[in-house]
Amino acid sequence: MSKESVTKLSIVVPAYNEQEVLPEFRRRVAKVLDGIDGPCEIVFVNDGSKDNTINVMHQLRELDPRISIIDLSRNFGKEIALTAGLDFARGEAVVVIDADLQDPPELIPEMIKYWKEGADVVYARRSVREGETWFKKTTAKMFYRLLKKVSRVDVPEDTGDFRLLSRRALEALKQLRERHRYMKGLFAWIGFPAKAIYYKRDPRFAGVTKWNYFKLWGLALEGFTSFTTAPLKVATYVGAFVAMAAFLFALFIIYKTIFYGDPVAGYPSLMVVVLFIGGIQLVALGVIGEYLGRMFMETKLRPLYLVKDYLPSQE
Repeated sequence: MSKESVTKLSIVVPAYNEQEVLPEFRRRVAKVLDGIDGPCEIVFVNDGSKDNTINVMHQLRELDPRISIIDLSRNFGKEIALTAGLDFARGEAVVVIDADLQDPPELIPEMIKYWKEGADVVYARRSVREGETWFKKTTAKMFYRLLKKVSRVDVPEDTGDFRLLSRRALEALKQLRERHRYMKGLFAWIGFPAKAIYYKRDPRFAGVTKWNYFKLWGLALEGFTSFTTAPLKVATYVGAFVAMAAFLFALFIIYKTIFYGDPVAGYPSLMVVVLFIGGIQLVALGVIGEYLGRMFMETKLRPLYLVKDYLPSQE
């Protein structure tokens, strides 16, 4: 099917406890879709929400036949919920967007324009990030730049999940079934012609963010361990450096004892050295454990998610 005759566009929306924002989100997305030729669908994924999110989704589906609902059996996390939505999306082009309206749906027509011009991936890069703390913006900037330096995959900086994928890019992405998923890295890994558009990221429309610093730290670990072995190399280099320093220090102690004598036991310095080397060893074991734990989970071959209910769009 040619890009000039778009027959379907899918909007994939993972949601967890988003009952306050979904009605406004649906209103703004519907307004955008009303101006797009051809049938479209909005794929809501309920990621085991504990509030009234699933009921709100059903109410919105009664108002808008373009809405389909994927109700997961429990909370699997955003990356997995997003994967479920992509698996069920039927569009020739698929847009991924969060429900909190920090990413404006009004950019979708511009994404479609670049897709028709030949881009398989159109991703939205944040030029301004409203409603976020200085600490969060600074650490995010540092993370993306560090990952770009140590990884073989060129993950775009200051870019979230908000993007458009062609059917060709989506089918390639669906082949990647790893359990520990860092979707921003997977989007970049598949390659294909890509186009960036810039936008101002708004504050959350309603509700509260589900990402605290602990969860963001876990996501950062997923990014590093999924796309680079640099932490293992760092552990190796630090271990080699400490071993060499310890060897040189031992030579110095032998020299000092033979030629000058050293009748006073150096208990404080000995404890510092022992604790330092022990700390380095524990850090190295922790890094190895992160990779080993991920290998263990991959070998289980469990399904990524389980669907409790699926209601397709009525168009």
